[in-house]
Amino acid sequence: MMKSVAAVCALIVGCSCISAAEDAPRVWPKEKAWEWYGKIAPVRGVNYVPSSAVNMLEWWQKETFDPATIDRELKWAHESGYNSVRCNLSFEVWEIDPAGLKERLGRFLGIAAKHEIGVMLCLFDDVNFARANPVVGKQPLPVPGVHNSRWVPSPAPAKVTDKAAWPALEKYVKDIVGEFKQDKRVLVWDLYNEPGNGGLGNRSAPLVRATFKWARAMKPVQPLTMGPWRGHGSEMAKTMADLSDVVSYHHYGAAHAVERTTMLYKEYGRPLFCTETIRRLPNQDFKAVLPVFSNHQVSWYNWGLVAGKQQTYLPWGKKGQTIKDPWHWALLWRDGRPYDPKEIELIRGFKFESPVGEINAE
Repeated sequence: MMKSVAAVCALIVGCSCISAAEDAPRVWPKEKAWEWYGKIAPVRGVNYVPSSAVNMLEWWQKETFDPATIDRELKWAHESGYNSVRCNLSFEVWEIDPAGLKERLGRFLGIAAKHEIGVMLCLFDDVNFARANPVVGKQPLPVPGVHNSRWVPSPAPAKVTDKAAWPALEKYVKDIVGEFKQDKRVLVWDLYNEPGNGGLGNRSAPLVRATFKWARAMKPVQPLTMGPWRGHGSEMAKTMADLSDVVSYHHYGAAHAVERTTMLYKEYGRPLFCTETIRRLPNQDFKAVLPVFSNHQVSWYNWGLVAGKQQTYLPWGKKGQTIKDPWHWALLWRDGRPYDPKEIELIRGFKFESPVGEINAE
């Protein structure tokens, strides 16, 4: 029987991986990456935000951190067949309350471990659905009928491109990674969600490289990754993949397009994670896409567990939609009922067609 993701992470104590030339940690050797993956795969994951939070600020602030909701929802996640969640942190919350954020993160990891859920943590995020800067404090209510209407980036776009702001960003990365670098409850560090989104484009590339450097300097026992979300094959995408211990990417397209992109990243010869995928459109749903991941030994995270304040059950780019319309994302109603019980069956039954590493052997 496969051990839980949270439990096996304790086994990964790492090798020195020190470059004689630079006296600094390097990208994991492929053999080490596959040894690690063989202990935890397949990962069946979901991108998680508590249903009571409109964005990551509301999630992690002391006043609105909601462990009761998190406990209830991660129990449902486990029962639905998930063994991992992918989560965003907030630099802005850390900046005003570093000790408090780390304490709350530790509580969150404890809740996840209780439900046999390993956690993939994202430190930065360029996505900006709200077209606003992140501001600590009471967050606005969702815009009625609008998908993910209050999601803001972290850090603010101006800090991404202003190297004078980077000392604080570096301190944040090193503090969080340093605090949890040997924590068995942390599965993977996904350092930066969708760099270049929100109109930043290639201007995020220098921070991409710096973030890898800062995180790797802390010598975490968990692997580092960062997933291209578009421009697969571009210089930015290659930079992220080249610097990753395990390779990740995003793809919300049809099954044949997901497979084409998967084949592109298989060329790196490393374990693969599709960290954002699947939506309820023809040939893009669980039934169509999961067989691709099974065939190619790809671990995956769809978006959204419980239909909540993010309103990601609503379609992208439309207004005036309601929860009664066909859902775009999210798996469960607020009371834990599945939107589609057949999806739960597919998640629970997901497995790889071949033993880990067999189809990737050279």
